[in-house]
This record gives sequence, C-alpha cells and structure tokens, in this order.
Amino acid sequence: MTEPGAFEAEAVGQEEPQEAVGRQPSAGKARLREAWSALSSGVMVGIILSIGLIALLAIALPAAGGGRALTVLTSSMEPTLPPGTMVVTMPVRAADVKVGDVLTYQLRSGEPLLVTHRVMQRLIRVDGSTVFLTQGDNNDLPDEGFVEEVQIVGTVRYSIPYLGWVTRLFTGEVGAWTVRGVVAALFVYAGVMLLSWIRDRRRLRKLHSQPTKNSVVNG
Repeated sequence: MTEPGAFEAEAVGQEEPQEAVGRQPSAGKARLREAWSALSSGVMVGIILSIGLIALLAIALPAAGGGRALTVLTSSMEPTLPPGTMVVTMPVRAADVKVGDVLTYQLRSGEPLLVTHRVMQRLIRVDGSTVFLTQGDNNDLPDEGFVEEVQIVGTVRYSIPYLGWVTRLFTGEVGAWTVRGVVAALFVYAGVMLLSWIRDRRRLRKLHSQPTKNSVVNG
C-alpha cells in the first residue's frame, strides 16, 4: 500500500506545474483588466474633479461675491493677461478704484462689450464725478476717452492663464454641447463598467462550478 500512495502523490505533484502554466494567460488578462479599470477610473475621477474645480473658480466663487468670470480674447494686456486667461472681476465702487488696478468696464455704457485695462490716471471733475484713464499693458497709447463711473463693472481679483479657453467650452452654445458630451461619456463609462462586472461574475461562477481535477481519493 505504500507504493500506490507514493505513486499518487507523485502524480499529483507532476500535474500541478501543468495546471499553473495553463492559468498564467488568464491571470495575465485579469491583471490587464484590473490595470485598465484602474486607469479608466483614475481618468474619469480626474475629469470630474477638473470640472468641479473649473465650476468653483469660474462660477461659484464669482457668484458668491456678485462677480463674473471673463476670458481675455486680445493681446492688449500681455504679458500680464495673455489671450485665453480667465479673469474674475468683482464689483467695486469708483471711490475704491486706484491707479494700477486692472479695471473691467463697458466700452460704451449700457452695451455688453467689455474691456479690461489698467488704470493709469484717476481724475475728479468739477462736478465731483470720478473718471479714469486706462491703457493696455501691451499698448503704446492710452485708451481714447475716459471711463465713467457708470461704465465700471469691477476690478480683476484673480486670473488663471489658459483656463479661459476651457471655461468657454462650458458656456454658451458650445458649453451646452460640451455638457451633453460629458454626460454621454459618463453613461458610456458606467455601462462599460457594468458589463465588465457582469462578465467577471459569470466567469467566477463558472470557475466555482467546475470540479477540481487534482483530488486524491485514499482507500
């Protein structure tokens, strides 16, 4: 009885390396799926956090102070505010505007076109009203005319280079399509993850339902 027992143990020992070799490809695929899942999850989390940060800087914080986020479109304020810079302008009283402040004002009172230039002079007229002479940092000459109090929108509190181009993707007509695209991408990602989870569950059930090949019966 000793020899058959030894033979059985030896046979089992010989089969194990073959079974381990047979499992290597599936284990490699599993690791690849895990890596891909982790990478895609990280990318999606990064996108969501980026969108949240943009919303905080461009919408929440300005709205909390009654301000607004604007995008610099020209080079008149280079190198301080190059095109694509997002500037956040907060309301300010004319009495608090100082020389050197970067002022956002209506080019013509009551019209939507805005200009963001630096205050070069602060003058008080005979009637007591305050006007401002402005100039772009990259311009050789001051702006024509004076900025009246009624034209003032606010002064720039902070700016972030290049973020203005990004915020334009989430505002207006372009922003509406961008939001739709982001939502669609999130739904697709959720669907892919759900299908992957279902597939893995089926594989595990199938694996557990198979009988073990290397069972040893003593008797």
